[in-house]
Amino acid sequence: MKNIKFYALSLFVIAFVSLFFARCDNNNDSAQTSRVTVRMVDAPGDYDEVNVEVLDVLIKNSLNSDDQGWVSIGDETQVGEGKIYNLLELTGGVNALLADNLVPSGNLGQIRLLLGDENTVVLKDGTEEIPLRTPSAQQSGLKLKVNQTLEAGKTYEFLLDFDVEHSVVKAGGSGNYNLHPVIRVSTKENTGGIKGKITSPSPFPAGFAVSVSIPVEGGTIETAMNTDTGEFQLNGVPAGTYTVTLDPGATSLYAVKTIANVVVVNGAITDVGDQALVLK
Repeated sequence: MKNIKFYALSLFVIAFVSLFFARCDNNNDSAQTSRVTVRMVDAPGDYDEVNVEVLDVLIKNSLNSDDQGWVSIGDETQVGEGKIYNLLELTGGVNALLADNLVPSGNLGQIRLLLGDENTVVLKDGTEEIPLRTPSAQQSGLKLKVNQTLEAGKTYEFLLDFDVEHSVVKAGGSGNYNLHPVIRVSTKENTGGIKGKITSPSPFPAGFAVSVSIPVEGGTIETAMNTDTGEFQLNGVPAGTYTVTLDPGATSLYAVKTIANVVVVNGAITDVGDQALVLK
């Protein structure tokens, strides 16, 4: 079922001009615009594929306390049709661009990610695509609070980090799987990142995978090595100093490696360079 709510042109104009953004400084400069991009990245999960269908990306201001005033900024070729992304391909600095649009400057309160129901998972044992059952509430979209003031003439890049491990849930012993999306949203302007490349063992053994993580307040930021290139990138990292852990798994012949004193600043990606893993 690919149902999506289309807005009449008149309602769209009203929502866009009147309801969407309000300037915090009360100046009448609503004609000024900012560029907003929305990209999706992935935290790793123990699957061969996790495919999700994205129908649209919508935004609204925080002054609207009801469920009105949403405006679509998604890819025009995607809206109403949907596009399927394998989340496990969004690693090593790879991301999916979901939206890139000019919007009125001012307050951005929420981002809504509208998913379809063509969502599937492929297990490590090679089991063919299993439908991911999705809650009916998903038809109205996943609402992500951002509360960002957009300044005129600037570009704001929002990263939606899809936590696969906690988003795909096995339904008891039924063999069914449910999709309960867990997404962390961050901005490139207010956070930084860490990237690097695992260079050994070379070539990578069959099934070789490395989890890359850092501890942060309230949890962990985690990604996976790109199994083709060895590259990795942690996104949405608050400014600070971190210890990065490279973990090839408990059953691997290779040892866990840590990289200490990695400094992250807002708006920049810290490169920790080439990293070689050694045997246990």
